[in-house]
Amino acid sequence: MSRDATGLRRGWTTGACATAATKAAYAALLTGSFPDPVEITLPKGQRPAFALAVESLADGAATAGIVKDAGDDPDVTHGALIRATVRHGDAGSGVVFRAGPGVGTVTKPGLPLAVGEPAINPVPRQLMRDVVAEIAGQFGGSGDVVVEISVDNGAEIARHTWNPRLGILGGLSILGTTGVVVPYSCSAWIDSIRRGIDVARAAGHRHVAGCTGSTSERVVTELYGLPEDALLDMGDFVGAMLKHLRRHPVPRLTIAGGVGKLAKFADGHLDLHSGRSQVDHELLASLVSSAGGSAELVEAVRTANTALGALQLCQRDGLPLADLIADRCLATADEILRGSGIEVDIVVIDRAGTVVGRSGHPA
Repeated sequence: MSRDATGLRRGWTTGACATAATKAAYAALLTGSFPDPVEITLPKGQRPAFALAVESLADGAATAGIVKDAGDDPDVTHGALIRATVRHGDAGSGVVFRAGPGVGTVTKPGLPLAVGEPAINPVPRQLMRDVVAEIAGQFGGSGDVVVEISVDNGAEIARHTWNPRLGILGGLSILGTTGVVVPYSCSAWIDSIRRGIDVARAAGHRHVAGCTGSTSERVVTELYGLPEDALLDMGDFVGAMLKHLRRHPVPRLTIAGGVGKLAKFADGHLDLHSGRSQVDHELLASLVSSAGGSAELVEAVRTANTALGALQLCQRDGLPLADLIADRCLATADEILRGSGIEVDIVVIDRAGTVVGRSGHPA
């Protein structure tokens, strides 16, 4: 297991684990013996080896299981047991994929898989086809197999992912484009934002909302009555959302979030995580000054501990700081979305979920 530049340990995706389990299970189906550990080749040429946690051979089927190690990434699927059960298929059928317990099924259009298909993404599918062909060539198999992927407790784990909102029901998705989990890259979250946009567009929604959290989602729902699959849990990744929308536009976008995160967006930051961007109190002070705030208020905002603290100071003086922040956010969003035709509005809330600032209200 390699480490990245920060010294954090990399891990393996669900797709890599499912591929290794498939290879071991098919080898056992043909030979009666499970390779352990089992080695696979990933898209970028890495050749990791996986220890088997489960081996079962009976009734014309072989099952191998691997415990996912996500390295030092806070992945909800870390420690999950991923199983592959392989059976002989009909002649000429190739590799047929099935969703076992804990793996979801696609129920909405807009994803890279057809409705009704198991939620096993295209790259993991190709990796599994490759190992089936490898084992078939090595041991004289036909390569016509049914591969059923399951994840222990996967339905419960999936409740903590985007899957229910994306219309992937019954469990987790089997994911991974490289096979490697990079700690804190948040690539899965960003991919979920993109898939959320794709699903909303496929459903015909003309208005979507990017929200920093559950409170802003509730506020937007109350304001606009948007359905769940029009709500994009962008978290800190407003830039990733906007860039995908620029390429795949919808007519209307609402961006909603707390005053602290949106103050960073107003300053041009596209990643709102506290470890990667900070509130610029000089910017807030300049906004207050340009709006006619007193010298005392400008200095108080400049030295405030938080953006919320600055907001409260301005509220006491009747100065609409949150509206000024919203105006700057609108300008930032419009610059990124230039030429897309998307009409944007901004909703700024406080910790209680009260709307404290708005800009660009759509008709």
